[in-house]
Amino acid sequence: MAKKGDKQPDKIEGNLNDPHSLGSLAKAFLESMLVKNFSEHTVNMRRLHLNRFIIWAADRSVTQANEVTRPMVERYQKHLFYYRNDRDRPLGFRAQHSHLVSLRSWMKWLARRHHILYNPAAELELPRIGSHLPKNVLNPDEAETVLNQCDVKTLLGLRDRAIMELFYSTGIRRAELAELQIYHVDMTKRTVLIRQGKGKKDRIVPLGKRAALWLTAYLEEVRPQLMIEHHNTLFVTKDGEFFSTQRLSDLVRRYVKQSGIAKQGGCHLFRHSMATSMLENGADIRFIQAMLGHASLETTEIYTRVGIKKLQQIHDATHPAEASSSSDDSSSDESSSDSVSDDEAA
Repeated sequence: MAKKGDKQPDKIEGNLNDPHSLGSLAKAFLESMLVKNFSEHTVNMRRLHLNRFIIWAADRSVTQANEVTRPMVERYQKHLFYYRNDRDRPLGFRAQHSHLVSLRSWMKWLARRHHILYNPAAELELPRIGSHLPKNVLNPDEAETVLNQCDVKTLLGLRDRAIMELFYSTGIRRAELAELQIYHVDMTKRTVLIRQGKGKKDRIVPLGKRAALWLTAYLEEVRPQLMIEHHNTLFVTKDGEFFSTQRLSDLVRRYVKQSGIAKQGGCHLFRHSMATSMLENGADIRFIQAMLGHASLETTEIYTRVGIKKLQQIHDATHPAEASSSSDDSSSDESSSDSVSDDEAA
C-alpha cells in the first residue's frame, strides 16, 4: 500500500515532455484512474506494471504508442514468462496475469481515446491462474501460542497483543488495520468500522470480547505514552507514528517465528485462521464473506477447502474402509469381553 498522501502517477518512465510518448500517455491513464476513484494501491500497481513495459519497449527503440503492435505485445508476454530477477526467480503466473491485465486496460483506454488506431492487446490470451490454498493456517492452539508470545508487562508487548487480537478477532487486512482511527472502534457495540477497504468499500465487523479487553488496555495504558503529536490513528509505533503495512507484517512474523510452531506467515495468517476456524465451527459462509470484505463468494469458498473437519467426519462415517475398521474394532471388543466372562466363570 502506498504511504498516506502518495498520489504520484507522474513517477513513470519515458519522455514526459512528448505528449504522444508511452510515458506521457501512461501518466494520463493513471490520472484518469485517480479521477474515477480507483484506490491508490491499484493505481500504484498499474504504474509499476506499465513502467516495466515502457522500459522493455524502450530497449527495443519503441517509445510511441502507435508503434506498439500485436506481435510486440505477444513477445512481451513471452518476456514475462522467461523473466528472472537478480536471484534467478521467475514471475509467478498470477504476477504475469496482473502485468498483462494492466497493459491490456491501458491499450484499451488508448484506443478509446484515439491515441492509437486499434488495441493491440485486445485478443491477448492471459495465462491461466491456478486456485491456491493458503500456505499456512493456524489451528486454535497454535494461534493462542503465537498470541502468548507478547510480553504484556511492557508497553510494546501489550500493544502488539492488542494488534494481533484484532487481526484474529476480525480478520481485518493489514492495510485496513494500519488506517484505523480511534473513532472507528465502538466499544459499546463492540464493532469496528473499516473505512474504504479493498474495492473502496466500507464495512462494519464485530469485535470479540477478548479482543475488546486487550484493545481497551492498549488505549488506556499504552497509546497515551507512545503519542508524541496528536492524531487519531489507532495503533502507533514506539515513535508515535502510524504503522506501515510492512512494519505490521514484520511484527507479526517475528512472533510467529518466536512461537516455535512449524509454520510461517504474517498478518494474513490470522485472517486465514479466523475464517477457517469459524467455518469449521458452523459459521455460514456468507457471514465469513461479510467479515472478510470479499466482493465474490467464490473468494471466500477457498476456506471451505482448507477446513476439512466436517469432511473428515463424513469420511470416517461413510467410507467402507472406515466402516470395516469400526466393525473389526467392535468384534475385537466383543471377543475380549467374552474372554473376560469365561475367565470370570472359571
